[in-house]
Amino acid sequence: MTRLRVGWHREHFLSPLLQLAAEDDGKTFELVECPGGTGEMQVKLKAGEIDVCIALTDALIAGLANGLDSYKLVGRYISSPLRWAIVTGKDSKYLDVADLKGTTFGISRLGSGSQVMASYLAMKEGWTEAEQPKFAVKGQFKPLRDAVNSTETSVFLWEWFTTKPYVDSGEVRFIGSVYTPWPCWSIASSTTSSAPAVTAFLDALQPFVRRFNSAEAREKADVDFVVDYFKHRREDVVEWLASVTWEEEIRAVGKDTVVDTLRILEKAGVVVARDEWDPAAFVNTDVAKLV
Repeated sequence: MTRLRVGWHREHFLSPLLQLAAEDDGKTFELVECPGGTGEMQVKLKAGEIDVCIALTDALIAGLANGLDSYKLVGRYISSPLRWAIVTGKDSKYLDVADLKGTTFGISRLGSGSQVMASYLAMKEGWTEAEQPKFAVKGQFKPLRDAVNSTETSVFLWEWFTTKPYVDSGEVRFIGSVYTPWPCWSIASSTTSSAPAVTAFLDALQPFVRRFNSAEAREKADVDFVVDYFKHRREDVVEWLASVTWEEEIRAVGKDTVVDTLRILEKAGVVVARDEWDPAAFVNTDVAKLV
């Protein structure tokens, strides 16, 4: 059996994957950390450096719609929205989302979730063409924080609870948040990866996802794991868990999820509008079923 390379970003949402990795102990897959998030995973998929990734639904779908052909969707992971923090420098002049019109947003990479959500925020706020954000690519989380504090950028968008420790420490400030209007995490694999190996990996991950999503595990085991591994405050983990739901069947992709996400991305100017989208073109149906 092929030993897979699985791209992941250091976020608490990936806890079931980490628990599987601890049990697997490198026998069937290895974790490849991608500090730059989904954008870095897309680059690594194209370069043949990873075989599978769990990443942001919107960025994965936008990449495919915009011509990336190095991967396909092979599963769904989180069914709930993602809360993106709008983050500025500790001493910056920006106090409200309305202050951000026409300013330069930090993003991890072109086409990344941080860029997609900045464009969605501009659409949601009704900003004019002249008020659209400009973008500065910063690669990873630390350079994004540095850039808002140096005033090179006005803000950046990042997951709320990943950012909160840096707000609690006084390094950066929240000035708002925005939720995705789509299920926030999906699974993709390289078009050159072995479909049987990817299928076996997802089938192995499934019980860990279901267990983590269970009411029993949420009471204590989930909280203990995230606190121990990620060093988040216990009260923050409890709040986060109350807001997130994992998929009970991961080896599937929703037709409506693909099309509805694309229609919103069209309005936000992230993808070019089409009269009709074919969800099957986004999915490796040798691994996942369309539902």
